[in-house]
Amino acid sequence: MSIQQANQKLVKKRLRILAILLALILLSFVVSINLGQIYLDPVQLFKTLFGLGTAKEELILFEFRLPRIMISILIGMGLAVAGCILQGVSRNELADPGILGLNQGAGLMIVIYISFFQTQTVNHLIALPIAAFVGSAFTAFLVYVFSYRKNEGIDPTRMVLVGVGLAAAISGAMIIFTVRLRPEEFQFIAKWLSGHIWGKDWNFVLVLLPWILILLPLAYSKAKILDLLNLGDKLAVGLGLNIQRERIYLLLIAVGLAASCVSVSGMIAFVGLIAPHLARRLVGSNHAFLIPGSALIGALLVLNADTIARMILQPSGIPTGIVVAILGAPYFVYLLIRVKG
Repeated sequence: MSIQQANQKLVKKRLRILAILLALILLSFVVSINLGQIYLDPVQLFKTLFGLGTAKEELILFEFRLPRIMISILIGMGLAVAGCILQGVSRNELADPGILGLNQGAGLMIVIYISFFQTQTVNHLIALPIAAFVGSAFTAFLVYVFSYRKNEGIDPTRMVLVGVGLAAAISGAMIIFTVRLRPEEFQFIAKWLSGHIWGKDWNFVLVLLPWILILLPLAYSKAKILDLLNLGDKLAVGLGLNIQRERIYLLLIAVGLAASCVSVSGMIAFVGLIAPHLARRLVGSNHAFLIPGSALIGALLVLNADTIARMILQPSGIPTGIVVAILGAPYFVYLLIRVKG
């Protein structure tokens, strides 16, 4: 078998894996849309989708379940690709928007914004991702500055340590700002910090969708750049790559994805850590396949985690972030042990 034939066979295998992941998302979508306090069987669901259901069934499907499912999918894709970019930029498999403090930076700005403004109008829903982006971008800037070493570039280990330290400091600052909140605002922030998907209607979908539709293709367009960065700074520079400019550009994409998702989903951790790792095991380290693989696994993870969260302690359920953390924390410990080894 020639090298070209082997490459073609590998590409077909990776495409099959991506197709299987997409099929699993569709299956999870159908299961999730049927489950809830009020059960919709497949026949009722089919009729309702084509406008033949009752007013109650249409309300449950189009106003309660579909928006939340769509938001879960978008959040999973955004956080996973953000993590994939951060791992590629830093060449550190422990990099993740939550671990590096980007989620906390976005969260601090959200808390500050909510403490001064109401969040019930569409204009304010548009402002929330922007506020989150500012906080996340400033945190990313601090992580980059403190982890950069002259003539050596970014130190991967230092980057994680700086991120963890900043995340702890920002979390403390958030507690200070929550003191001045009203009781209902404090209750909202408490749920939000635990990863409660608070955006549950089509307004949130419309606010989040442009960020995902613009930034995911931009991330994919940088797949070859991420492959070059994985070769090391010296080799990448030797191939003519302006690594500082490209790193900043990629960090802004990751910040935009993480901030926009956090503004709607709250502090859901570990998605950006788990999804790229699982995708790398399934489709390899070529970012042309790793980025879409991460997006699909992230969507699958958050969608199923949210479905489980909705089914526990009905009708209120539990925050989606708790379910993801139960899955993600052991995996993070496993990675720490493996990296140490």
